[in-house]
Amino acid sequence: MAEPSSWRRWRRIKIWIFENLRKLVVPALHLVIGLRIEGLENVPPVGPALVVANHLHNADPILLVAAYPRPLLWMAKKEVFAVPVISWIARQAGAFPVDRGTADRGALRQAEWLLGEGLFVGVFPEGTRSTTGGLKEVYPGVALIAVRSGVPILPTAIFGTEVLPFNGQKGSRPSHGRPRVTVRIGKPFHLPERYPDERRPDLAVLTSLMMVEVARLLPPGYRGVYAERVEGAETRETAPI
Repeated sequence: MAEPSSWRRWRRIKIWIFENLRKLVVPALHLVIGLRIEGLENVPPVGPALVVANHLHNADPILLVAAYPRPLLWMAKKEVFAVPVISWIARQAGAFPVDRGTADRGALRQAEWLLGEGLFVGVFPEGTRSTTGGLKEVYPGVALIAVRSGVPILPTAIFGTEVLPFNGQKGSRPSHGRPRVTVRIGKPFHLPERYPDERRPDLAVLTSLMMVEVARLLPPGYRGVYAERVEGAETRETAPI
């Protein structure tokens, strides 16, 4: 980890590069893949946030970084850092490795430190790309970051990328026309630290609450295992009192 002074200097330089590069990248992505960004008004202008998103394509992290008006540092699977060139690019973009499927305390501490510095940290709770297009059950460790750090969560949906080429998955179907990729950012929210009569938070329950908010932002066909939970939550909200 960089010393505080060098870290802050690095951060100022990176932010300047990001802000100027984004002015060129976003219009280009709109022309090439029809990128549409919704919900920018929900992004806090200052302070930390945990960005939680679904995952459909290798390009999702890059597109989400471009979509957000503030720098977004991704927790990426450690396999990304096994290839020297890709590893260098990922680290320059602010990504850091996580060992999926394990209690990677180093990655959790890194995420908490970055959030403590007032930055945005992005995570894909599914751990890997969905092969069906729909959300699948996720690792509960992400909820632990949110609870321990106390930062707001920004639910984010990305869809339309599953038809882009070079996805690296069998059965993926490249688009024959102009693709239309949408990034939809929801309103920030906090997870409850615990429910009554509980000594510690149930991470599985909290993770489900978090992913339901992501699923709400997705078209019904992308909601996967959370489809019924979204419908149930919407029914309860609209029921007469």
